[in-house]
Formats: sequence, structure tokens, C-alpha cells
Amino acid sequence: MATLNKTKTLMIDVARRLFARYGVQNTTMNDIADAAHKGRRTLYTYFKSKNEIVQAIVEQELSFLHKELEVAKRLPMSPDEKLINLIYVHLETVRTLVLRNGSLRAEFFRDIWQVERSRSEFDRKETLLIQEVLEEGIRMGMFEISHAPTMAYLLQNAVKGMEVPYISGHIRLRTEHEYELLRESVVQLVFRGIRVKETK
Repeated sequence: MATLNKTKTLMIDVARRLFARYGVQNTTMNDIADAAHKGRRTLYTYFKSKNEIVQAIVEQELSFLHKELEVAKRLPMSPDEKLINLIYVHLETVRTLVLRNGSLRAEFFRDIWQVERSRSEFDRKETLLIQEVLEEGIRMGMFEISHAPTMAYLLQNAVKGMEVPYISGHIRLRTEHEYELLRESVVQLVFRGIRVKETK
């Protein structure tokens, strides 16, 4: 079984490099088998199509992201600091994963629904991580939340909504000042919301 898993991992890694360099559309199953020094039959033992390989790449990257978030959640921080840190770990890790995959960036933006289907289990796990942080804050008297699971779900979706503009560069950080401004805005949105000024 270990050898089988090793071969499958090799196929995924080879495909990732080829997709990143040439794009998914310009890479054939033969290209992947040849670059991995394996026969087509071996490749088709693990993957029936390129779409399955793309999905495997996305799932592998999401598994890495989840591990990064689990590490961030265990850091010795107060719940409010931990929540903001989780948001930044999420955004920075997703940005790094997408940008390092070269031509796969186009796949990320063009076929966002395939990515969405692949990440449903990750989203569920991340929502639970956020919920645990919220419940910790409630126990400490730091957060006033009527229903932590619902708030965790909303926050997880809000962070997802930041991904595309963050990755595409609309709010990518360029200076320390920009970082602080963005951080302050996220803190305000998460903890204080947008308040309407009372008119006299």
C-alpha cells in the first residue's frame, strides 16, 4: 500500500509541475505518464482523467492549508487575536498555494465551481476550527454571540469571499502601512461591524 500511495503522490506532483508550466489544457495524460517515467496504464490505475488529477491537486493543497490552520489555532493567543490570525493564515496560505502553481491560477479562477466542490470538506473543517475559537472566546467572556455555529459559518464564508481579490492583487499587501490598514479594517469588520452614525 505504501508503494501505491508513493506512486500516486508522484503522479500528482509531476502533474502539478506540468500544469503549472504548460497549463491543464496543454498537458496530456501521456505527458504526465512520460514525465513520471510510468506507463499510461499505471497512471489510469489512479486517475481516469485530467479532471481527477486537478481535483487531487486541489485536495492535497487544501489538506496543507488545513494543517496550517490547525497550527495557527494552537498558538498561545487570546481568542480575538487567534481569530484574526486564522483569517490571515488562510488568505496568505491560499495565495501562496495558488501563485506557486503557475498556470493553475487560470484554472482556479476559470473553474471556481470545481474548486468549490473539491473544498466542501475543507470548508466544514475550517468552520469547526473557527467555531472552537468563538466558543473559547464566549467561555472567557470575550465574545457575545447568540449562536457560535452560525457565526462560524458566516465568518468562514466571509474569508472565502476575500480570497479572489486578495490573490488577484486588488488588496495584496505591498507595504507595512497597507498591512496595518487592512488588518485594522478586518478587525473592525469582524469585531465591531459597520456602525451607522446617529443623525441629530
